[in-house]
Amino acid sequence: MPRLLPNAGPQRVLAASNFVYTVGSGLYLTAGVLYFTQAVHLPADQVGLGLGIAGLVALALGVAVGHLADRYGARGVYAATLMVQALATAGFVLADSFWPFLFVVCAAAGAKAAGIAARSPLIRHYGGDRPQEFRAYLRAVTNVGVSLGAVGAGWVVQVGTSTAYRLMVIGNAIAFVVSAALLVFLPRVMPVPASGGPRWGALRDRPYLLLTTLDGIMAIQFKVLTVAIPLWLVGATTAPHWLISGTMLTGTVIVIAFQVRASRNVVSPAAGGNAYRRAGFAFLVSCSMISLSAGIPAWAAATLLIAGVVIHTAGELWHSAAGFEVSFALAPRHATGQYLGVFGLGAGLAEAVGPGLLISLCITWGRPGWYVVGAVFALTGLAAPLAVRWAQNQRNARQPHLQAAENAAAA
Repeated sequence: MPRLLPNAGPQRVLAASNFVYTVGSGLYLTAGVLYFTQAVHLPADQVGLGLGIAGLVALALGVAVGHLADRYGARGVYAATLMVQALATAGFVLADSFWPFLFVVCAAAGAKAAGIAARSPLIRHYGGDRPQEFRAYLRAVTNVGVSLGAVGAGWVVQVGTSTAYRLMVIGNAIAFVVSAALLVFLPRVMPVPASGGPRWGALRDRPYLLLTTLDGIMAIQFKVLTVAIPLWLVGATTAPHWLISGTMLTGTVIVIAFQVRASRNVVSPAAGGNAYRRAGFAFLVSCSMISLSAGIPAWAAATLLIAGVVIHTAGELWHSAAGFEVSFALAPRHATGQYLGVFGLGAGLAEAVGPGLLISLCITWGRPGWYVVGAVFALTGLAAPLAVRWAQNQRNARQPHLQAAENAAAA
């Protein structure tokens, strides 16, 4: 990373809070499903159903809580979402049947989505002249934290006892409490007064909604590394199975090292649209390479898979940088939480439908499905610059009203 620590003060507090949070998240992301199936002994189909319902609940809460963060102060609202997430996570140890499980997992998922939206005004307020670049830095920190959490989760899975799994859950909850406590050192961000425009302006902003949709379609790419490639490697190639860890590690290291640098070149919405286009073509190339790894010698399959992951991760860097830029730059300052909550809907839908869609196309259908997925990413990237221009034109038309609202907020 070009810079190991952000600027002293609020940026460093936010980064520390984010790091502790993601270490806890890494524990759950790696072994959370195994906790419910191995320690709680819930059927896998019930766990899948509960997680799907929780995803829908999360979609419903992000926009509303982002609006609350704009109106009542982002620091307090964000800290509250972290505490709710900590309590819900601690409640996992009491979930011994489907309905308690559904309640706590919905509460945890809803608080997580709400927290992402509530944190956005803090990033914008304390991110300096380029909050998008600071957001990229936080993504690099996230990958470091999740990786460390995954190491701890690996020990839990190896031990495999109910006590080890419960210790993991409690450790996850403690991480969320510490993350919230660190926010005490963050100066309070004053609430933003109402602008006088529509209360739910983000839901009426059609160009922004279109960009949200396009970003959501492209966000399915995050599941390529975690869902499609592992299943493809095991079921369709002769590559060694330990390469699954190698592909994950390769992608993680690239993101940690280059996400900030990739975002420094995306300094306007137009540049964001072009980055979407580059990302789409990178995903098309990587999907094609991965599809060709079937039916060839193990060394050749491994080479193609690693090369495909490197190209895919380059596309991921561009996609993330584009999303950071357009989501912040095209959101009015007085409604940052609400707009970023809406933008998160795309990623939430990708989280819900991405695994099933990729399994159906890339695994069940096979090699042709990879080309279809790559083509969808490429077409989405081509559409993004057009959507960005539409959004910029509409924003320019509304500029006098937006400027008046932001002047009122500054006053």
